[in-house]
Amino acid sequence: MSQYFDVGDETLWNPSNGAARLFLRQVAVYEAELGVPSGVGEMVNDECQIDPGAYGRFVNTLVAWHHGTHHRIIHTLSRGFVATALALANRAGAEVRFPEAGADGGLEGRADVQVPVPARPRPEWEEHLREQAEAVERAMPR
Repeated sequence: MSQYFDVGDETLWNPSNGAARLFLRQVAVYEAELGVPSGVGEMVNDECQIDPGAYGRFVNTLVAWHHGTHHRIIHTLSRGFVATALALANRAGAEVRFPEAGADGGLEGRADVQVPVPARPRPEWEEHLREQAEAVERAMPR
């Protein structure tokens, strides 16, 4: 069995039930964490509609949040989901903007900061995340 993530009549991704279930649960986690709706609808009869505009906003917020994370464990826990979400955004035709190096605003006002603070900046961050997303996308059946 498998499930379908669609935009209209176009299938973006047709994962196994287990992969779909994990992805949808993680979507809910990051919607709550970011305070932004994902545009990913409910799974009904093995089909899930994605609103590409809302999903694009969600992924842009997710990428900005991930870039600004100053906690190695949070960054590591979120990396796989961010790459998967970015791969699906690419398929949906969403425009994803990566923050510029040094655009994370420093540590002031942050609640989750690892001590000692990890070294910054990470100039290869965007390239590495794009490579991960491309690898994930190649592995995503339609």
